[in-house]
Amino acid sequence: MTHAQWFLLVGGLLLTMGLTTTYLKRLPITPAIVYLAVGVIIGPTVFNVFHFNPLKDSALLEALTEVVVLISLFSAGVKMPVPFKLAQWRAPIMLATVSMVASVALVAAFACWVMGLPIGLGVLLGAILAPTDPVLATEVQSRHPGDRDRLRFTLTAEAGMNDGSAFPFVMLGLGLLGLHDLGDYGLHWFWVDVVWATVAALAIGVASGAALAWISAKLRTAKPRHELLDDFLGLGLIGVVYALCVFADAWGFLAVFFAAVALRQTELWLQHKPATAPAAIGAPSAEPPQPTVSGGALIFKEHLERLSEVVLILLIGGTLFTNSWSWPVVIMAAFLFFVARPLSVLIGLVATRVPWRTRGMMGWFGVRGIGSLYYLMYAIQHGLPVPMAMTLIQFTLIAVTLSIIVHGITVKPLMNRFAHH
Repeated sequence: MTHAQWFLLVGGLLLTMGLTTTYLKRLPITPAIVYLAVGVIIGPTVFNVFHFNPLKDSALLEALTEVVVLISLFSAGVKMPVPFKLAQWRAPIMLATVSMVASVALVAAFACWVMGLPIGLGVLLGAILAPTDPVLATEVQSRHPGDRDRLRFTLTAEAGMNDGSAFPFVMLGLGLLGLHDLGDYGLHWFWVDVVWATVAALAIGVASGAALAWISAKLRTAKPRHELLDDFLGLGLIGVVYALCVFADAWGFLAVFFAAVALRQTELWLQHKPATAPAAIGAPSAEPPQPTVSGGALIFKEHLERLSEVVLILLIGGTLFTNSWSWPVVIMAAFLFFVARPLSVLIGLVATRVPWRTRGMMGWFGVRGIGSLYYLMYAIQHGLPVPMAMTLIQFTLIAVTLSIIVHGITVKPLMNRFAHH
């Protein structure tokens, strides 16, 4: 497709979605399904007007997905409830750690024993498919900073954390394939890729977010009063935190999420709002006070996220051929949705008080999407052999495609029924 045709396609799609949003909200589908359908129609599956090669353009797709995930993680972080309470965060922390490990292990075992993949490739596939997505799961995530719904909070916090907690397992898979140094008995991997990279990411993120909140609050209350560009401050925080993590060999996704969390927590603490009986998760919604950097930047970030979602899902549709679909990849996706995700959630929440109905919803809505594409492109860019890359591309693209379809079709009726009960 030419540049003019791309502008026409994307512009026309945006106009259509903007003008028909009221009607689309009544349909039992998500906007992602519409974008995917358009991508499939113009792609090799139907008219073959456009074809995107993820192997040839892996560097471009890695950069695009990296930016989109970072923006989404920031948006998720500033929606977290205030104040931070470990009791409230216990469930998402268990999902992002224990359930993450269980999901990687289950997918890796199935890939090796049933699909016949080598152990390194199985672990890498498990790490790619394990994290839930902060981009495509908007229907089941916190809607605004005052959203106190427990299910939405848990899924949002999990998606914010497990995009970072999956990284050590990506490195483990690459190491088992000889593409990363694991050290003797895996000690280098454990101390550097797990312990150091995680602790450093948390420290960088929390310190940076709190510092920006403090500086912006001082400037807003100074005489004469300072005007701040909240959009720029939000983007600047993302860029600085992520760059510092790259320099420090820490996990930037995890750091950006907790930078956003610390930014909002500190802003409202400085305004002395949490001192008066904060609402618990599940209580009626209450919007945070303004102005704040987190609140001012959120709307702009969500618009960027929506636009990025359109482009990336169109690209996914443009990668699919008719022969991309095979029984092994469909079976793997079914195992992920119906076995690995629900079972890993049950394992992670075994010692919590989360109601069983809520656990069932969490077990089903493990949406896979842009984060999985990023890890796939990251692995390819780190020297993954072409035959292995093609195998992972097929498994990942079909899993993401089916997730967009099955989760997109079920999200509205299930969420409405859950809210009713």
